[in-house]
Amino acid sequence: MNYKPIIIVAGEPNSIFFELFFKVIKKKIKSPIILIASKKLLLNQAKILKKKVSFNLINETNLIKKRKNLKKINLINVDFKQSQAFGKITSKSNNYISFCFDIAINLLKNNVSNKLINGPISKKTFLKNKFNGITEYLAKKTNTKKFAMIIYNKDLSVCPLTTHLPIKYVSKKIDKLEITNKVKLINNFWKKKFNKKVKIGITGLNPHCESIDKFNEDKEIILPTIKNLKNLNYNIEGPFPADTVFLKNVRKRFDLIIGMYHDQVLSPIKTLYEYDAINITIGLPFIRVSPDHGPNEAMLGKNKSNYLSLLNSIKFLDF
Repeated sequence: MNYKPIIIVAGEPNSIFFELFFKVIKKKIKSPIILIASKKLLLNQAKILKKKVSFNLINETNLIKKRKNLKKINLINVDFKQSQAFGKITSKSNNYISFCFDIAINLLKNNVSNKLINGPISKKTFLKNKFNGITEYLAKKTNTKKFAMIIYNKDLSVCPLTTHLPIKYVSKKIDKLEITNKVKLINNFWKKKFNKKVKIGITGLNPHCESIDKFNEDKEIILPTIKNLKNLNYNIEGPFPADTVFLKNVRKRFDLIIGMYHDQVLSPIKTLYEYDAINITIGLPFIRVSPDHGPNEAMLGKNKSNYLSLLNSIKFLDF
């Protein structure tokens, strides 16, 4: 069987990505890997971490032409001027990361693959408040209007209706159309990927789904939307108070829980599964996955970071 390659953008050069990558490539992976990163930085960090890595250095243009018979690891070198193996995260890496993404998207547009992973990226430094997260960044790069971020675990997944948004703005972004679009995207993804109808639970916005204000988003927006989606034959329940929906006997009823804001659902999912979860963007012209953690600058060079989320990201796309 021919496996399409997995395109990997290494991401922030001063992150734990290469450390994790060196550990993961020892595992059994069927798909060829196209790594887009700095050759010099990769080799420098491998030397410090006392790891051996072999790869086939490949040109982007030749890759698009020859795309078959790829070796296990293929590297597209993107120059990044940093003499030491590890350094501080600064805006110096912004152009490097952007160029890596441009190469990846060009490969995807040319049907080299439909699978993309990106390593950890400092949103504050790279995105400069222009995008809420990499999800929105890639949606803009691909002119995608409807998309969703899923934190996936085989037992339970979550989707925040709003992503990296300050709490004071959340209520203004909750509307019937946005909830409906997310549910439809998730349902289609589950049908295509897992061949099943997804069971969705949805939280309210306010504590206990109640509000002292005259306008209650739970009653005026979320509940009517759920009723309408039920009438359309979607398997959805709610709204549930966010403080009880993750209790064992409640959460076991669902494949995925939609929350109104980032930490409402990411805090419990990370508490339940820690590193055993991955970040998936659905709605793009390709499948984008990333490890569910950041660059972890404090752990650079220590060789103690948990590689499970990166391994799960690769395994999810290893088809």
